[in-house]
Amino acid sequence: MNSPDLIYKIATTASYSPARESGAYAGMPVDAADGYMHFSTAEQLGETLRRHFAGQSDLVLLAVRTAELGDDLIWEPSRGGALFPHLYGQPLPITAVAWEASISVNADGSCALPEAVR
Repeated sequence: MNSPDLIYKIATTASYSPARESGAYAGMPVDAADGYMHFSTAEQLGETLRRHFAGQSDLVLLAVRTAELGDDLIWEPSRGGALFPHLYGQPLPITAVAWEASISVNADGSCALPEAVR
């Protein structure tokens, strides 16, 4: 499989803020519970937001360069067999974040995504 240049991580502002100083993001509670960091491709992002973040505000969307994650980025089947990117064995280095944007998800799961999502 050819990896896209960018994948996306959705985080709460509170969980992500300390990473700006430390240089690495350990992830959300679900990441710690599952033993890897969850990401979505641009195509998967809308459904991820709808299913897991409906009605939430104060979120940050991180665009992450896949090339900087190396062999710890594993593509695994999930929802209906679609391959999702998961990061194992390391926190997310902030240097791999190409850009970040504040987002909110409506109660119905809809969200206006930044134009840069591709």
